Amino acid sequence: MALAMQRKTNVRLPPEINRILYVRNLPYKITGEEMYDIFGKYGAIRQIRVGNTPETRGTAFVVYEDIFDAKNACDHLSGFNVCNRYLVVLYYQANKAFKKTDLDKKQEEIDKMKSKYGINT
Repeated sequence: MALAMQRKTNVRLPPEINRILYVRNLPYKITGEEMYDIFGKYGAIRQIRVGNTPETRGTAFVVYEDIFDAKNACDHLSGFNVCNRYLVVLYYQANKAFKKTDLDKKQEEIDKMKSKYGINT
């Protein structure tokens, strides 16, 4: 156990690695309990959010207590077969997740300005 703790303190992880995983290509009928069974093997889980709207079905967020557990799960479960579907497990990146909504807002602002000043292009 002491050797494992020493290994964790000396390792420097890349900046994109965090303890929140974004999971895609899930079966639509998967439950939270089944998610805990699959992802709980790699460490303590703080929270799992399974998508339930038409846009978010088949996706989930898994939050681990420890970043090393999240890295281990991502390494082992990416490509894992669940109900004949291969999971896509990625690290959650907030700047990429909100990029599309930011672009939509900027486009709306541009359209408002064009209509306000009568510019047609």
